[in-house]
Amino acid sequence: MAQKKLERFEAIKSFPNVLQYPEGMAGQWMDFFNNTHPIYLELACGKGEYAVGLAKIFPEKNFIGVDLKGNRIYVGAKKCLDEHITNVAFLRTQIDKINAYFAKEEVREIWLTFPDPQLRKSKAKKRLTHPRFLRLYQQFLAKGGLIHLKTDSPNLYEFTLLVIEIYGLQLHEKNDNIYAQPEIKEELKIQTYYESLDIAKSRRIHYICFSLPDSALPNLDSILQQKIKEDDAPIS
Repeated sequence: MAQKKLERFEAIKSFPNVLQYPEGMAGQWMDFFNNTHPIYLELACGKGEYAVGLAKIFPEKNFIGVDLKGNRIYVGAKKCLDEHITNVAFLRTQIDKINAYFAKEEVREIWLTFPDPQLRKSKAKKRLTHPRFLRLYQQFLAKGGLIHLKTDSPNLYEFTLLVIEIYGLQLHEKNDNIYAQPEIKEELKIQTYYESLDIAKSRRIHYICFSLPDSALPNLDSILQQKIKEDDAPIS
């Protein structure tokens, strides 16, 4: 397994659709894709199943999968090269540095597909819908740009709804069991490897779509932290 990882790390160095900690990319993504199509991100993309799936549904849009683990990025990047999918790229970096790679309003929407729910309350600041990250997204997300969360974690689902309520964010859609619906949007039918594992053992897939205000988020982090401490719901 270690040898396989090393081989993959070496391979992506030459992949034209993979950028590792690049410098000077903010404002340059249209040049990279050689078109003026809008840009969409999948953060913590893993093997990139969602970015690739979205790219197939929406060929008129550009998608960038972002993750730190190069051996996982390899899978999605190789698939794109083999299938000649040109509207997907992969960016290898830490999510907490994501604002360094995009200019103001350069990204149309963000997808968070089965991110680590960071179940321990002490790790709440690492959840990708925590205000700490939302403030980073504000720096490059277009006005009115949507953030999509798809997760099997009821804890992350409820936490995100709490953040939306406390900070007065605009909630566009919420669903605690998308596959129970008679009709599902095509983009929500895409399944990742982690979805298939049903790690949360909930047998439910939750979905939230929301957007951020144009102005800076209010400083209500202490209130959020207190709510987290007061929450007696079991963490599983």
